Amino acid sequence: MDHTPSRHMGTGIQEHLGPSLSFLGLHQGPHALERARAVIVPAPYDGTTTYKAGTREGPRAIILASRELELYDEETETEPYREGIATLDELAVTVASPQQMVERVRAVASALFQAGKLPVLLGGEHLLSLGMIQAAAHAFDSLSVLHFDAHPDLRTEYQESAYSNACVMHHVVGQIPLVQVGLRSLTREEHQRIRRHAIPAFFSHQLHGMKDLPQRVVENLGPNVYITIDLDVLDPGIMPAVGTPEPGGMGWHQILSVLRAVSRSRRIVGFDVMELCPLAGLPAPDFLAARLVHKLLAYIFLDRS
Repeated sequence: MDHTPSRHMGTGIQEHLGPSLSFLGLHQGPHALERARAVIVPAPYDGTTTYKAGTREGPRAIILASRELELYDEETETEPYREGIATLDELAVTVASPQQMVERVRAVASALFQAGKLPVLLGGEHLLSLGMIQAAAHAFDSLSVLHFDAHPDLRTEYQESAYSNACVMHHVVGQIPLVQVGLRSLTREEHQRIRRHAIPAFFSHQLHGMKDLPQRVVENLGPNVYITIDLDVLDPGIMPAVGTPEPGGMGWHQILSVLRAVSRSRRIVGFDVMELCPLAGLPAPDFLAARLVHKLLAYIFLDRS
């Protein structure tokens, strides 16, 4: 595949180089970050995963797969890279505590929001989304969180810690309006909490045949939206490369229909794609994750250009 734009650097040594280790293989010149609308933040951390570890390999797998994507999006008839997409180096991992990793993500996200950028976090475990959400809540009024996941992540603690990937939304609920889509694995206590807080929650068994899902999701969101996507929201038939591949998940076009509707009517201030756990010899899930990032950028750039 010829990604000529990523190597359009004039004459000399650079013209003989291959794609960069960046999203879409785009060349990261000295002014790439300054000129970019969107900034990819790879976070290779999975310190609190419990069933199948390996999501620390997710960000690199997504970036490598993205270099094989076509730069053109046929649905929007656009080339999102032309709006500027920069890729940061991988976040440094600390094993001191999960909370410190959340704070590290929050610090980076805060700086990007302050600079007027659209941060895109690639995980890595879902706990790190909390840092992005906290930074977005500080930067934007009337923020809502749209949460795609097989699990509500509403446990108050897990394995004696409130800073676990099973507790992400525990820190959000009651603080920031929350909408959850694709749920199909939860505790009785989490279900009770959803009802107690009147969280708009769309369970997987309810989605079949629900043609107005995009409209119903949008109606529950405020003007500014942060989107967090745990890839296990998707059916394991198309996304087996996750730590907990729950049956009965969303399909490709179903999740895109919601993302498209949100981008058209709300301001998406940032998003993340988390929990890819690459499988040796099976690149399709990596490619799907990369394509999902690219599609959402295409929607955002089209509707907010």
